[in-house]
Amino acid sequence: MAAAPVWSVDPRTGNPREQVAVEATAEEVDRAVRAAHAVRESLADRTVRAAFLRTAADLLAEAGEHVIEAADAETALGPARLTGELARTAAQLRAFAEVVDEGAFLDIHIDHADATRTPPWPDLRRYKIPLGVVAVYAASNFPLAFSVPGGDTASALAAGCPVVVKAHPDHPATSELCASVLRRAAAQVGLPEDVLILVHGFDAGIELIGHPLVTAAGFTGSVRGGRALFDAAAARPRPIPFHGELGSLNPVVVTEAAADERAEEIGAGLAGSMTMGAGQFCTKPGFVLAPAGERGDRLLKSLTDAVSDTEAAVLLDHRMRAAFVEGVRTRAGLPDVEAPVTPGAGGDHTVSAGFLTVPAHLLAAEGPHDELLEECFGPVTVVARYTSDAEVTAVLSRLPGNLTATLQTATDGADADAPALLAALTPLAGRVLVNGWPTGVAVAPAQHHGGPYPATTSTSTSVGATAIERWLRPVTYQTTPEALLPPELREDNPLDLPRRVDGRRA
Repeated sequence: MAAAPVWSVDPRTGNPREQVAVEATAEEVDRAVRAAHAVRESLADRTVRAAFLRTAADLLAEAGEHVIEAADAETALGPARLTGELARTAAQLRAFAEVVDEGAFLDIHIDHADATRTPPWPDLRRYKIPLGVVAVYAASNFPLAFSVPGGDTASALAAGCPVVVKAHPDHPATSELCASVLRRAAAQVGLPEDVLILVHGFDAGIELIGHPLVTAAGFTGSVRGGRALFDAAAARPRPIPFHGELGSLNPVVVTEAAADERAEEIGAGLAGSMTMGAGQFCTKPGFVLAPAGERGDRLLKSLTDAVSDTEAAVLLDHRMRAAFVEGVRTRAGLPDVEAPVTPGAGGDHTVSAGFLTVPAHLLAAEGPHDELLEECFGPVTVVARYTSDAEVTAVLSRLPGNLTATLQTATDGADADAPALLAALTPLAGRVLVNGWPTGVAVAPAQHHGGPYPATTSTSTSVGATAIERWLRPVTYQTTPEALLPPELREDNPLDLPRRVDGRRA
């Protein structure tokens, strides 16, 4: 049987653009993983790894015009958005090069032998080593920053792990172009091109997660797809870590004091955040607890005005468009749910932004309105209007895990409700914001992009310097002669690496 073709499709029309590749067979996935596994030792030199990442960033920037053109044709995200995403992607690669150069990610600890302790300590030397081949499942909504050259790939390569990427079907041409850039960067610094290999196809993704030489996986996508892969990773004869980002509601709580102070500003800010990128950001604020009464009415009027001015938008593909239209239709049809601005189909290929409102008490216990507490991918948010602190507490207690949680409070710090609400929001998310909006994730060392399930399947981050930790495991050498130790753990520290010796920074 001939391999199935992989087509690039224009989301603005739904028409195929060109055949880009063919779906990988099980045999081809096996060859890809084995090829990546065979070159893993080539990434051992940290200096070469850092040079590779910087070269990849440079070549990606040089190819920027072609990359942005391909990505826009396949995603309809627009040149302005994609230009920023390309810059972010290159910055991620360079940031991980700095992480590799600095070496703290190796987490080196040396404890010298101490016979005076009870029981006595032997000589112990610990650091982290790469896991091996990493499978990366590319995201639909970030064709660069969370796809072939994105954070999962960059952090895995920085850790010293070869990567096999399963391309997302929404942007295969962009994926091929970016993979060619990374493979060319590898060749320029003297690395085998097979440190990065691209495969296409749904079945290829299943084969990849089950391959015995794959040691870990990174995924960004839906709860359904991510959970299936997570279960497959756990069911292997030798289970592997699966770092999946699956879905997030990203709740926002607006206190009465905040609404009194700046209801109009909050309404406009919410509109901008929930419609950014046609509501296709994983950090979109999809659920808001706002006060009932006059102060809440002011917020809703501002939100109505701003959302009404938003133009119809093209989603990433027609399947997502259909899911969005059906999702908002069923939610809007629930009892006591109103749509001040009706979301839904904006045309044959577009959707219109909108929002729904519901009395918060209807969500305080399990019932027919529970669908409102599930993510709806696209430009829509749900505003639950509360009349008491007890309603807010009850609803928050029912929310699943999230990437973010936001508190809109009085700016003068005198809001009596703020401490308790911040404490209630903290267990729900990996990033907690005060008087901000969650869309936009800074690629910074202190960033955490993750959260309790179903936001992610692990406690790790996929953004920021510590994302590298996902692809490493610790090893301790005990009473090992100096000549047998890896250079990173030798007494004279020939690589000049940061480490802790006998409990102190050295």
